[in-house]
Amino acid sequence: MDSLLLGSFPNPSLITTGGSCWRNKNWTHNNYFASSYAPTTASCPKRKIQNEYNFLRFKQSSLVLRYEGIEGGSTCQEYNRKHIVKAASGQSFESEPQTFDSKRILSSVKNSLDAFYRFSRPHTVIGTALSIISVSLLAVQKSSDISPLFFTGLLEAVVAALFMNIYIVGLNQLSDIEIDKINKPYLPLASGEYSIGTGVAIVASFSLLSFWLGWIVGSWPLFWALFISFVLGTAYSINVPFLRWKRFAVLAAMCILAVRAVIVQLAFFLHMQTHVYKRPIVFSRPLIFATAFMSFFSIVIALFKDIPDIEGDRIFGIQSFSVRLGQQRVFWICVSLLEVAYGTALMVGAASPCLWSKILTGVGHAALALTLWYHAKSVDFKNKASITSFYMFIWKLFYAEYLLIPLVR
Repeated sequence: MDSLLLGSFPNPSLITTGGSCWRNKNWTHNNYFASSYAPTTASCPKRKIQNEYNFLRFKQSSLVLRYEGIEGGSTCQEYNRKHIVKAASGQSFESEPQTFDSKRILSSVKNSLDAFYRFSRPHTVIGTALSIISVSLLAVQKSSDISPLFFTGLLEAVVAALFMNIYIVGLNQLSDIEIDKINKPYLPLASGEYSIGTGVAIVASFSLLSFWLGWIVGSWPLFWALFISFVLGTAYSINVPFLRWKRFAVLAAMCILAVRAVIVQLAFFLHMQTHVYKRPIVFSRPLIFATAFMSFFSIVIALFKDIPDIEGDRIFGIQSFSVRLGQQRVFWICVSLLEVAYGTALMVGAASPCLWSKILTGVGHAALALTLWYHAKSVDFKNKASITSFYMFIWKLFYAEYLLIPLVR
């Protein structure tokens, strides 16, 4: 910038203060000085004074320009130093977006896992896993049966059954999106976290994985358990002619009863008995008790699950027992059925030839019966959250029973 400004002035070395006039060879090319200092022979003394005056002004302005240039240079240096400092510390600023991206990725993974957790209906997953473990233990006859072979067969059964469980609950959610927007708006499909395409992909994948695992294991009891569960779970939920059996209270209850009470007990016991241990088919006393008791429990779950959902079921024409008979009546029917089941379990335990089995099963079932009655008396039927909480308590009793079943002898 300084050179540009100075370039518009004449060279000081060509200016003289004597009697000579300006001898700038480039004079004619500078219009400004041509108009201001054009030499004339008539007034050379005046020109001399004017030239000296202009020279002094030129030097003054040059000094000012140089001073401003120096100040400007220092300012630029200060700016450059600041910029360099910022650039040197740029690593910390660059690390902030990386940290933010990591947090965003972790948050996204956490949200995805939470959505899948809700989609899988964890209370049913826990119930399925516990029931298979419990029934598999009924096939154990001596301590040496608890071997790697047992755990391998158990793992095959549990994983295949959990895959099928996710298929069944997922298909139910795909068929009930509009109903769940009223009854269960927190589910991923109802809330919009999952698209229909995502739900279909998950359901199809887990059904295929379940059948693939059941096939490569080579256990016919396991494969037929998966196949029958697939057929009944599909008929229960899918909205096509002659199906969607959940619309009819008796058919809906029979589907749940068949899977939870009969298939789980018999098929998975036979998987361990015949496929894993290679023993002949037998129906032991504990197995018969487990099937009978869980028949009561499955009916209770089938009836009770509709009590919190009465509003949406009534709107969409689902004729559940709760819609037809009312919440309170169905509630007390369920409680009464469970109390009868616990009473029967007390008698079965008392008839056991094993003292330790008598004590453990007797005390256990008595405690569960008393706990059930205590919680039932505190339910507020005007509060949906209270009813839903009690329904989840029913599932806890379901889990507890499968802890007691292997103790029945």
